[in-house]
Amino acid sequence: MVKNKLSRLLRPHMGIYFGIMGAFCVVALFMEQYWLGATQACAALLLYALYHLDRSYRRRELQRFLQKTENTLESSSRGEAPFPAAMVRLADGCIVWTNQLFGRMMDFDDTMRECNLQDLVPSLELDWLVDRKSECPHDVTIDKRRYRVHGTLVHAGDSEGNTLGVLYFSDMTELYQIRDEYIRSRPVVSIILVDNYEELTKNLTEAAISAMNAKLNEAITRWTEGYNGILRRLERNRFLFIFEKRDLQRAVDEKFSLIEDAHSILNPTGLPASISIGMGVDGANFDENYNFAALGIEMALSRGGDQAVLKDRFNFSFYGGRQQEADYTSKVKARVKSNSLMELIGQSSRVFVMGHRNADLDAVGAAVGVCCLCRKKGKKANIVIDLQNNAAKKLLDEIRAVPEYADIFITPQEALVLCDNHSVLVVVDTNRPDQVESRELLETISKICVIDHHRRAADYIDPVIMSFHETYASSASELVTELMQYALETTDILPIEAKSLMAGLCLDTKSFNVRTGERTFEAAAFLRRLGADTVEVKKLLQNDFQDTIAKYQIIKNAKLYRQEIAIVPLSSSTTRVLAAQAADELLNISGISASFVLYPDNDTVYISARSIGSANVQMILEPLGGGGNMATAGCQMKNVSVKEALEQLVASIDKFYEE
Repeated sequence: MVKNKLSRLLRPHMGIYFGIMGAFCVVALFMEQYWLGATQACAALLLYALYHLDRSYRRRELQRFLQKTENTLESSSRGEAPFPAAMVRLADGCIVWTNQLFGRMMDFDDTMRECNLQDLVPSLELDWLVDRKSECPHDVTIDKRRYRVHGTLVHAGDSEGNTLGVLYFSDMTELYQIRDEYIRSRPVVSIILVDNYEELTKNLTEAAISAMNAKLNEAITRWTEGYNGILRRLERNRFLFIFEKRDLQRAVDEKFSLIEDAHSILNPTGLPASISIGMGVDGANFDENYNFAALGIEMALSRGGDQAVLKDRFNFSFYGGRQQEADYTSKVKARVKSNSLMELIGQSSRVFVMGHRNADLDAVGAAVGVCCLCRKKGKKANIVIDLQNNAAKKLLDEIRAVPEYADIFITPQEALVLCDNHSVLVVVDTNRPDQVESRELLETISKICVIDHHRRAADYIDPVIMSFHETYASSASELVTELMQYALETTDILPIEAKSLMAGLCLDTKSFNVRTGERTFEAAAFLRRLGADTVEVKKLLQNDFQDTIAKYQIIKNAKLYRQEIAIVPLSSSTTRVLAAQAADELLNISGISASFVLYPDNDTVYISARSIGSANVQMILEPLGGGGNMATAGCQMKNVSVKEALEQLVASIDKFYEE
């Protein structure tokens, strides 16, 4: 039976050629060319005899090889191979041999062995076998059973040099079912936190607090029903919820509805509740999952709260966080952080202050404020900055003219030479290691402090010994000003330092038009009392005539998307300052709630984004590798064109609005 199949498989369809040769003989005889016809007939007979001998030889050689292989398989398994097996010709995917287990698995009789493997198993490609890999990269499903396919290459040994592949199918259905059930039953440890509990219950009676607690408990309990988990209250505003991973996707699909439901819970003054959720998954044990959940809560709070953060073994996933960050009026944290920073400065040998690359007025202002704190403690401080590539040249020229700041500014290379084991590095206006002025300095100094107002990214600076990270703040200058109020006397602050901090405030608030809260104006009032003149600050923000024309040329290229979003894809490079100013200016147009300016610079496309509406530009740019806050964000996309960056930006905008 096997020999008959092989004969049919290996016999080339030569009948048509011999038929044509016979037709030529008949034509020659019909034309009375008897010698020519006889010669053609003899040649045809000779070629047929040679073809028949060659075919018989190839068939015998391949049959011997297959018989030898089959005998080997049968002898190794006492009569039958232990797995379904098939031999396939790689040139065309045709099956040349199968064992009985394969036939029973595919439920076909012997006459079907001539079919192509793709007809039987469409999902099984043989590229991996051609690449000399021993295992198929994916599982194969056959009649609701899941198989892992292994294979090896063999040479047929015939004159045509055919290469065959021997495939072995291992039934892993039960094992996969156990594995999948194990994965589905893995625990998810969650911490549910009412992150503005203090504000909700402030100045309330015990009865009102009890009523508020009852509403919060009811909302949280209602959300956890149906998850077959365990909910326990740890503190008055903190809950522990443990459930299985099988239900995690349902929570994601529902977009963690508890976060939105909490907004309907109001205290007597009308303040809505805000809930954050930190989840830990895929840890080695419950303890590691709980630590992941705690990191998730910390990340959620550093991003403004009102969101869910999922932490696994590798990264963070963010859900929610569309609302404006809550403005907290309590300054207890600022006082504590001020004391901690001053103590740390006092214990250091030298302090280095560093902002983000291409430093702006906010980064410079915050850095100058930290230097003022160091001067109070009698410690030498240096600001690490690139004096050639920055967005605050006017302010820097004024600062360097002051005797106290004559030798303050140094390059990253100089800082690497001067630092020692007792040095302290204060990073301002950024929390991402890839955006600081010098990554090498960040990795060299072990004692690091971070003062920032942007939403924390997944790749934040870690570890740090002191972090003053408040997303409600308008700017890093506002945070440094609060620290200075608790550590310094008004006579300790130079006029240029007050002016620098005021410039940072004005820049990030667009002259107090966006992202301003009660504490923003308190900081501005404090600086104004120290002599900071807003008119002088306004001069720092002025552009020259050519830059103004260039800015409006950028605005001229704006295109409207979704009726309220202005997008400017530039084909030529511009400066970071002009792009940011153009994005700000676009928000002055009626009906525009968000703006994006894209421009190329070497192999990188930069995006500057602004918003005064419901569009959270930080959430839109975060999937593209950017960061910032709800109203102001930026992004750098490497090795892409402006067109490709624009396509990704539009897709991210669509995803934001669809969710």
